[in-house]
Amino acid sequence: MKERLQKIIAAAGVTSRRAAEELILAGRVAVNGQVVTELGAKADGAEDRITVDGTPVRPAEKLYYVLLHKPAGYVTSLKDPQGRHLVTELVKDVDARLFPVGRLDYNSEGLLLLTNDGAWANRLMHPRHQVDKEYHVRVRGKADPQQIRRLAEGVELEDGPAAGATVRLLKTDQNNDWLSITIREGRNRQVRRMCAAVGLSVVRLRRIRYGSLTLGGLNPGEYRLLSTAEAMGLDAPAEPKPKRTAPPRPGAAAGGSKAEAPRPASRPRPPQRHGT
Repeated sequence: MKERLQKIIAAAGVTSRRAAEELILAGRVAVNGQVVTELGAKADGAEDRITVDGTPVRPAEKLYYVLLHKPAGYVTSLKDPQGRHLVTELVKDVDARLFPVGRLDYNSEGLLLLTNDGAWANRLMHPRHQVDKEYHVRVRGKADPQQIRRLAEGVELEDGPAAGATVRLLKTDQNNDWLSITIREGRNRQVRRMCAAVGLSVVRLRRIRYGSLTLGGLNPGEYRLLSTAEAMGLDAPAEPKPKRTAPPRPGAAAGGSKAEAPRPASRPRPPQRHGT
């Protein structure tokens, strides 16, 4: 499809559209070897050879934002020396070289983002960009109120203190408790290490929410493409958590160590399921 040259040059990240117009007027842009000096000139970014000062202009790559329900038994990496399954195998029908945004352990499950937009991924993974990440965690045995309170207040880890989490007791059975743990940091194996720091052993860990995004009914191994609006919505600065000043109400449940509950997630678009 033919478009104005200045638009193609700007979309490829060479320079701004206004600066691209100046390059064209200066005779520094060529299409298929012919210098172009008219601002109304058009070209096909995929078919024509466009150069600026003799350097080829590569067409802008289509950007993809993918929400995957990662199963256990997959490595969140682009390669693995041990030959284990990679999460990228689950999205191989997307016509782009995707990479994971952050990590989920080999044995962990749940919501994982993948993209080919490096700038977007770097912004999300930057320590200053804190967004709610909610996990459902099954622990061996019982989580007593003191352990839940310590998680809510924050614990000391070998790489520095971890900020407090929002913790709720989801359900309990004879041998295990299920906790909802919401954090805003994104350190390696953080939820598992926080639990270990208070004497809890994690049996199963599943991330169910990342900011406003949820799994939305996707089965393990399935994914859906996010709209640009959904992806850019995660780029907004996180709102500071309100500080609790009032004492806890008498008879509060074990998971009430923090007054605020996790912010409700907006309802996602109906998933367009892909996967094996």
